[in-house]
Amino acid sequence: MSVFPKDFLWGAATASYQVEGAHDADGKGLSNWDVYSHLPGTTYMGTNGDVAADHYHRFKEDVALMAELGMKSYRFSVSWPRLFPKGRGEVNEAGVKFYSDLIDELLKYGIEPMLTMYHWDLPQALQDEIGGWESREIIDAFEGYARLLYERYGDRVKLWATFNETIVFTGLGYLTGMHPPGVKDPKRAIQACHHVFIAHARAVETFRKMGVQGQIGFVNVLQPNDPITNSAEDVKACELAEACFTHWFYDPVLKGEYPAELLAMAQTALGVPVFAPGDAELMKNNICDFIGVNYYKREMIAANYDVDGFEMNTSGQKGSGKELGWKGLFKLVRNPNGRYTDWDWEIYPEGLTDAIMRINKRYGNVPIYITENGLGAKDPIVNGEVLDQPRIDYLREHIQATGEAIKLGADVRGYYPWSFIDLLSWLNGYQKQYGFVYIDQENGLARKKKLSFGWYQKVISSNGEEL
Repeated sequence: MSVFPKDFLWGAATASYQVEGAHDADGKGLSNWDVYSHLPGTTYMGTNGDVAADHYHRFKEDVALMAELGMKSYRFSVSWPRLFPKGRGEVNEAGVKFYSDLIDELLKYGIEPMLTMYHWDLPQALQDEIGGWESREIIDAFEGYARLLYERYGDRVKLWATFNETIVFTGLGYLTGMHPPGVKDPKRAIQACHHVFIAHARAVETFRKMGVQGQIGFVNVLQPNDPITNSAEDVKACELAEACFTHWFYDPVLKGEYPAELLAMAQTALGVPVFAPGDAELMKNNICDFIGVNYYKREMIAANYDVDGFEMNTSGQKGSGKELGWKGLFKLVRNPNGRYTDWDWEIYPEGLTDAIMRINKRYGNVPIYITENGLGAKDPIVNGEVLDQPRIDYLREHIQATGEAIKLGADVRGYYPWSFIDLLSWLNGYQKQYGFVYIDQENGLARKKKLSFGWYQKVISSNGEEL
């Protein structure tokens, strides 16, 4: 008998900028990524999402493949500038219609939509006019965007998430400068992050005031941090890393407050985040219904006396990434006994069980959806077949780890591998493949089912018994 509940949502995920293409079609406005990806030196080999997988024009073909796969749910994101070309004000009805048609197509096949409101593609107009996430004005703009989504899709969508991976779009956008807007300033990063939490709380408040029949959550990176040794210095550094990478992003949406010690450190050292009147109450009164977790890897942490900076592996050349660290605080180091992907991410399925149970311990038995989990790889093609056996092995181990968490009492309700289809992997271009469906870039973006497609089909039909 399966350890997974009979109503468990077996799904898969994508995101608007990475899959849709049609960057300027039918009245869509520019996003920050439409602009940033065209700047020299920002992405691998200058790749961008102008066309991507052209899901905008081929969504019916793609949804038919989802149905063939047996997916119970599909997690997708909405492009804010496709609905509001300027971020607010005039609505682009053609954009509204696209997502309405997508939702209807999913429901036609009995596939439950999970809608993410923000997966990093900010209307460029809001960056230019008000400074994007650094301005409190964006809170009202996001609330207006959320309200439109509820009005147009709230009769059909029951699972909602406000933001995806705030640690990434604020951390890489405002701390390391590797994502738009390319800022390197911890003070600005922390304040922008605060505005995200307040925008989230406002969107949750509006959701409940409008009486939308469904559940609303928040999607975070789930990255367990472990000390590289048991020395007091490494253990202390690891505790700080866990607080920065996990508690700072989970506490505001699941407890309605920041971790007190870390908040005091940030405000003493940098004077941020600055709270406006009502912020604390708004956060406290608008806790999530569920948390979405994106798990790929764990990190090993050491005390840091030398590293200050971050150089990411975006080429897929194993070992080309450099250590990330904040001198005097902590650094991320390689596990000498670990298994690693070509992009230097440790493959550690036990970490998924461990991290889920850490959530349970800190926040109680909150409903959890695994909203992303997958292997980025250069998939081999042999005699015309895409033989992605390493992906099957990776997912099998992580599904087993999910089952272990359920056995331990965790309320895990769904599993969404990243990704349904090969797509643009942000800075990594198209060579970092994640999908069950291959996109032939040399043959009109033709879709081709990989080896993993048939495997996951059996996993779903057996409710996780046949791995």
